[in-house]
Amino acid sequence: MEQDKVPDKDTEYTFEEVVSASTKYFKGDELAANVFATKYALCNQKGMYVEKTPSDMHKRIAKEFHRIEKKYKNPLTELEIFNLLKDFKYIVPQGSPMSGIGNNHQIQSLSNCFVIESPQDSYGGILKSDQELVQIAKRRGGVGFDISNIRPKGLITGNAAKTTDGIEVFLDRFSNSCREVAQGGRRGALMLSISVHHPQVMDFIKIKRDVTRVTGANISVRVTDEFMEAVKLGQRYEQRWPVDAIEPEIVNTDIHAIEVWNELIEGAHASAEPGVLFWDTAKRMTPSDIYEDEGFASTSTNPCGEIILSPGDSCRLMLVNLTSFVKNPWTEAAEFNWGGYATTVQKAQRLMDDMVDLEIEQIDKILSKVERDPEPEHVRLQEKELWEFIKAQAIRGRRTGLGITGLGDAIAMLGQQYGSNQSIETVEEIYKWLALNSYESSIILAKERGAFPAWRASKEKHHPFLERVIGELLPHRQEDYRKHGRRNIANTTTAPAGSVSVLTQTTSGIEPSFMLHYTRRKKINPNDKTATVDFIDDSGDKWTEFNVYHH
Repeated sequence: MEQDKVPDKDTEYTFEEVVSASTKYFKGDELAANVFATKYALCNQKGMYVEKTPSDMHKRIAKEFHRIEKKYKNPLTELEIFNLLKDFKYIVPQGSPMSGIGNNHQIQSLSNCFVIESPQDSYGGILKSDQELVQIAKRRGGVGFDISNIRPKGLITGNAAKTTDGIEVFLDRFSNSCREVAQGGRRGALMLSISVHHPQVMDFIKIKRDVTRVTGANISVRVTDEFMEAVKLGQRYEQRWPVDAIEPEIVNTDIHAIEVWNELIEGAHASAEPGVLFWDTAKRMTPSDIYEDEGFASTSTNPCGEIILSPGDSCRLMLVNLTSFVKNPWTEAAEFNWGGYATTVQKAQRLMDDMVDLEIEQIDKILSKVERDPEPEHVRLQEKELWEFIKAQAIRGRRTGLGITGLGDAIAMLGQQYGSNQSIETVEEIYKWLALNSYESSIILAKERGAFPAWRASKEKHHPFLERVIGELLPHRQEDYRKHGRRNIANTTTAPAGSVSVLTQTTSGIEPSFMLHYTRRKKINPNDKTATVDFIDDSGDKWTEFNVYHH
């Protein structure tokens, strides 16, 4: 018998070697090289790098995608997948997928964002949410949850305190928990939302005007049609708690809706917070909320607010780089390659579905790690139950988050002014083609691989978004949909794409290029003792500054 071969050891590189090689890869862009080295290049247990440039990363990711593709019909080849990823040209997995796919050196989730159950109105419920936040953050996931369940200030409690301090103290608690969990080259990310009908909504809106408070979280207010109608009519509106109760304990109808609205606008102008979530509209339009009775009722958003989720649901993110589809850029003959874009979107949706399988594997690794941990069973129980719930939701819904980046550049390359009527029409077409091709691909995948387990044709009739999208598809795809369903409960989103757009060397997400030259700050992880400190903010966070020249 031939002697078993000893596998080759990974070649090891220093941080300086990775930055040097990656700077050449990015044609002198030091910021892009630093972002790759600190956030996405793999390190082994000794802290040595085992990837030198993004090409190594793309080979790793392509290999893993191909491994999943081979389980199904009509698999994409490894070379085809690599060419889609190469040079960040066409398809770009975001954040956690880039660092986590094929990473055998650490155990982490591939999901970028999660929503967890709203805290129950008790210390036990609040501490449960606090622990779930930390457990997800330590696996590199961002977290969002709604705090509307927490009783407002001054209500009687059944403990020694006798009355509650209200929401503010718990906002600080959750923020501090997020800040204390370092995630390699990044901080944890957290969204805290509240209903506009909560009696302490004004305190929520104003809390971050003290720049030392809630520095570890983004905050947003869920506004309803009921509230917006009162704003338009100049009327008072109802604040209540519990906010969704038929007979609430507290009812306050003394405040004018416009007063709350003006405070929201003032916050938006001063610091871009709180965000405003048009909640009824979002729940009406998202395809996943069709399955509210099956546990997919959205309750909050991810940390950047672009995707609403139900408790236990999570989302993996991937981008299509629009700049790669502009032919003859910067000339009068510039045009968008719609055919190439459509084909790429369909392949991207396929890879997104593969990523769900990869995530389920990762969750199994997390669960296995929890089982091996030395703590007593009762200590490990909550972490175990959390990840079992997340796994079940991933299997039942197979949610994906396919979006775009480089829109501002693509508009400019087509010779259009950002925000003009012409650019608005172009953007509408870009998003129309994204939705149509993503959902067509999901229908094809359902035919080949099966629909997401929660799918029911009867539930989806007359849904305003699905009816519009699927009604635009070719007749045979509509028939396939009625017969086989969809592979994914919801498909698309548009993430900010901050760090990733540094790697694509394009404008971020849907943003224009605000300046051709500027100084950009990159937050330093407290564990990084070698970073150059150029700036310290009011919260004590340290930053390195880079001179950026827009490509």
